[in-house]
Amino acid sequence: QVQLVESGGGSVQAGGSLTLSCAASGYTPGSFCMGWFRQAPGKEREGVAAISIGGGNTYVADSVKGRFAITHDNAKTVYLQMNGLKLEDTAMYYCAADRECNILGGQWRIADNARWGQGAQVTVSS
Repeated sequence: QVQLVESGGGSVQAGGSLTLSCAASGYTPGSFCMGWFRQAPGKEREGVAAISIGGGNTYVADSVKGRFAITHDNAKTVYLQMNGLKLEDTAMYYCAADRECNILGGQWRIADNARWGQGAQVTVSS
């Protein structure tokens, strides 16, 4: 099974930048999907960005498009570069891995049996 270990996150003032990383270990198929969801208190979980490992396709939510970028390296680590952070970006960010990047209706639809990281808090202050 895939294990995911996240790092990064923290506190930053509005307009600042942060980078999250997520390393996958254990058995991984030749092609799979990794990315981040976020959830703020009282709000629904939101798929933020995803990338197809082995395929290269990417997805970025409209709410962060132009500010966030997702990349990966050859060691199956993905990175979420977050620039121009806003107060509304404050949330717990969870790395996720799924068999494929299932994008429907402009949203990342993740499977119930997806793997999850431990989460990283991102706090943006004014």
